[in-house]
Amino acid sequence: MKRTISILAVLTAAFVILASVQAFAQEKTPVKVKSSEVVTGVVILHVQKAAKSIELQCNEGTTTCKALPSGSYLMVELPPNYGMYDCKNVEIYRGDADKPDAAEKIGSYCLVEK
Repeated sequence: MKRTISILAVLTAAFVILASVQAFAQEKTPVKVKSSEVVTGVVILHVQKAAKSIELQCNEGTTTCKALPSGSYLMVELPPNYGMYDCKNVEIYRGDADKPDAAEKIGSYCLVEK
């Protein structure tokens, strides 16, 4: 009886771990940075995601905040309450959309939808 309970506990723990890993395994979406600017210590990226214009913002001087040159990138929208800003947090990656697992993280930003 104790062995059955132990096996059940191990299986339940494994399921919880796998479910939480899946929650953080977000899809990398292709985006285009149109331009970037710095306004009073805030880096603002003007981004095109599909047919929608969005802004990404971060605090200048933090290690994960960079004004990016125009070009194609990959973006991951993080789950709620995950990230360093009190908003919808995203991460930007440099890499090929056909090989998203090989992409390199280059910054963390706050998503501002227009």
